[in-house]
Amino acid sequence: MKNDLIVMKVKKVQFNNTVLRDGHQSMAATRMTTPQMLPAAPLLDELAFAGLETWGGATIDSCLRYLNENPFERLRTLKRAAPHTPQLMLLRGQNIVQYASFPDDVVETFVKCTCENGMDILRIFDALNDVRNLQTAIKATKKYGKHARGELCYTISPVHTVENFVKLGVELEKMGCDSIGIKDMSGIIQPQIAYRLVKELKSQIKIPITLHTHDTAGLGAASYLAAIEAGVDCVEVSIVPFANGTSQPDTQRMLALLEGHPRCPSFDSAKLARLREHFEAVYQQLEKFTSPANERVDSDILIYQVPGGMLSNFRTQLNEQGMAGKFDEVVKEIPVVREALGWVPLVTPTSQIVGTQAMMNVKFGRWKMICQPAQDIALGKYGRTPGPINPQVLAQVEKQTGKKSVTERPADLLAPGMEGYRKQCADKGLPTDDETVVLFAMFPQQVEALHQGARPSPPASAAPPAAAAAKPVVAPAGSPTGSGQRMFVTINGKRHEVSVETLEG
Repeated sequence: MKNDLIVMKVKKVQFNNTVLRDGHQSMAATRMTTPQMLPAAPLLDELAFAGLETWGGATIDSCLRYLNENPFERLRTLKRAAPHTPQLMLLRGQNIVQYASFPDDVVETFVKCTCENGMDILRIFDALNDVRNLQTAIKATKKYGKHARGELCYTISPVHTVENFVKLGVELEKMGCDSIGIKDMSGIIQPQIAYRLVKELKSQIKIPITLHTHDTAGLGAASYLAAIEAGVDCVEVSIVPFANGTSQPDTQRMLALLEGHPRCPSFDSAKLARLREHFEAVYQQLEKFTSPANERVDSDILIYQVPGGMLSNFRTQLNEQGMAGKFDEVVKEIPVVREALGWVPLVTPTSQIVGTQAMMNVKFGRWKMICQPAQDIALGKYGRTPGPINPQVLAQVEKQTGKKSVTERPADLLAPGMEGYRKQCADKGLPTDDETVVLFAMFPQQVEALHQGARPSPPASAAPPAAAAAKPVVAPAGSPTGSGQRMFVTINGKRHEVSVETLEG
C-alpha cells in the first residue's frame, strides 16, 4: 500500500531591519539624520519586515548632542512615515540609554513616554545579564501595552554556557517577556553554538526567539543560517552600505544565502534595490563618519571578544596617550581584567570600563590603580556579576574605598528622582513635561542647549576616543552627564572631569 505524502507547512523566518538604528550606529557613528531617513521610511514600511529598529541605543544621545534633534520628535516622525510596521528600540534596562542606574520612577516614565509616542517593541538588556536590572523596564513596557523583548547578552567565558543562557531565557519568560533576543553585540557567536542555543531555548520556552549579531568577525550570516535551521523565529538584518562588517548582515545577502530554503522569506527585490540606492547616497553624505575598518572582517575580535567599534576607538585613544606601541599589550590585558571583574560581558558600559582598566594596568602596573567604575563593578553597584570577583582585587577595592560589597539591586539604593529633575527643569526655564524631564535626567546640558536653540559643535571625528582631551589615562565614572559618560583624569595631581561619547549598544 502506497504511503500518503504528508506535506508540512514550514514557517518562514522573519527579518527585522536595523538600518535606521544599529545599521548607521555601527557604520557611521549614529549620525544619520531624520531627514535622511524619511525618504526610505515609507519604502521600508511597504516591505515584509517584521519590525524596523528606529530608536534607542546611542541614537538618543546623538540626536541631542550632534544633530540638534529632539529624539521623541524623531520617533513620532518615523511612526507617521512608517505606520504599518512595528518599530523597535534598544533599552539598557535600569540605565535607560545612559551608563548608570536611574531610579525606578525615571525608568518607568521614560518607558511610558516611549510607548505613548509609538514605540512597539522594547529590546531590554543589562550589561551583566542581571535580571534585577530589567524588571522595572519589563513591567513598565507591559503596563503600557507594548512588547517586551528580553535580551541575553551573548559572550564567551567559563560561566557563559549554553545551559546558563537557557536558564536566563526561562527566567525572562517567567518575568513576562513577550519574546527573547539573543544579543551578540561583538559578532562572536559561532554557527554551531547559535544552532544549539536556539534549539535548547526552543525546548524550554514558548515565546519567540530573535537572533541579533554583527558580521564583524565574518560569522554573522553563517550563524543566522544555523539559527534558522534550529528554528529561530527572526533574525536582524540591515541594508548595504549600512550592513555587513561591524553592522548586521545585508538583507539581499541573507535572501541569496537562503534561496531555495523552505524558510526563506519573500521580499520585493526592486524595492530593496531602491533602498540600497538611497542609502548609498546617504553613506556618501556621512563619509566623514565612516571608515574602511568598519567594513572589513576583523578576526581579532574572536580572540579578545572586543566589539569592533571599541577596537578602532582603542587605537586612537592609545595613540593620543602616547601608548600607540602598547595596543597588543593592552588588548591582551582585557581578558585578564574581564575575568577579575566576574567575566562581565563586553557591552556598554562594561566594555568601556574593562578597556580603561586594561589600559591602566599596562600603564601603571596590574591593579596598581583601579578606576572608579571598575571599583563599582567589584562592589556590586552595577549589579550581580556573572562570575565571582577576584578576591585580591575585591580586597584592594574595599581597602581603597572603605566600602563593602552590596548585594541589593542597585536601583533599590536610589530615591525617586522625577520630581527633583522636574524642579531642575523649572529652575532653568525648561518645559516640565515628562518627555523633557526624562531626557534632562540623562542629558541635562544637551536638553538645555536644544531648548535654547543652541546647535552642538560638530565632532572632530566619527569615533572620538575616550581620552580626546588629555594625555593621562581616563577612567569612566559610570554616571551620566549631559555629554554622555563622566570620566575623570588626573593631571599634575589635580583631578579633572571630562565627558566622552561611546557608540556601542
